[in-house]
Amino acid sequence: MFNSSQFTPKYFLLTGLPGLEDLYSWFIFPFCLTYLVALLGNSLILTVIKKNTSLHQPMYLFLAMLAFAELGVSASTLPTVLGIFLFGANEICFEACLLQMFSIHSFSILKSGVLLAMSVDSFVAVYNPLRYTTILTLSRIAGTGAVLGLKSMMLMFPLPFLLKRLPFCGHNILSHSYCLHSDLIQLPCGDTHPNSILGLCIVTSTFGLDSLLIIISYVLILYTVLGITSGEGRWKALSTCVSHICAVLVYYVPMISVALLHRFRKHAAPALRLLLANVYLLVPPVLNPIITALRPSRFARG
Repeated sequence: MFNSSQFTPKYFLLTGLPGLEDLYSWFIFPFCLTYLVALLGNSLILTVIKKNTSLHQPMYLFLAMLAFAELGVSASTLPTVLGIFLFGANEICFEACLLQMFSIHSFSILKSGVLLAMSVDSFVAVYNPLRYTTILTLSRIAGTGAVLGLKSMMLMFPLPFLLKRLPFCGHNILSHSYCLHSDLIQLPCGDTHPNSILGLCIVTSTFGLDSLLIIISYVLILYTVLGITSGEGRWKALSTCVSHICAVLVYYVPMISVALLHRFRKHAAPALRLLLANVYLLVPPVLNPIITALRPSRFARG
């Protein structure tokens, strides 16, 4: 089970919903349906935008990037989550756990960056609609996507290697149904300060900075909208941002809720914490395609 020379576990034990093992059969259908909707919905968005050249516009291309990130998050968590609830398979080998951790966090960082890019897109559309297409050219959008993807991978690249050098001293039980860096660094018996410092820097420079810049973008959007004299013009300008605001809320509200619950976890049942942690990663990929489908007019510039 363990590599005696480095105290490194050959596999980790994932946690489903403790105390609710007898009810797993009731969770199978919701989890399978959730993944099906997430995978099909985001794949459909990518396919439609790819095949329809009239949709090769800034906002739709950013939407395609968001769908790609959602697909990545769903595909990263799917094997272990469904493995636990369908087959009771709660083991994952050490290398596969590190790969899953890298994938989940990389796609989450990419998604945060895309949401920020979409807020900038909304600001440009409201502030200077006449120069919208000349400012956000296809080459700039492609460059933005490439930079965001490269940034997400480069930020996460050192973490698996930092974890691999640490002795785990026989500790191999994780508290989620997938591998997260914040969970993994609780297990080693060696010095985890480099991992913690780098992890904090990543969170601050991505989710923290991105959320702050998104707020600033919408403050500027609101300031610009208030300068529009006609009520119809104000509503038309604000309506272009509704879907993006929903996407931001769908992403950040569960994240903040999980963070607060972990902060006061002594007062919460373990099963509730783990269920919300699954909701945080599973629900946004499902809701974003639904938001897009229910409010198609909000994705039109005109």
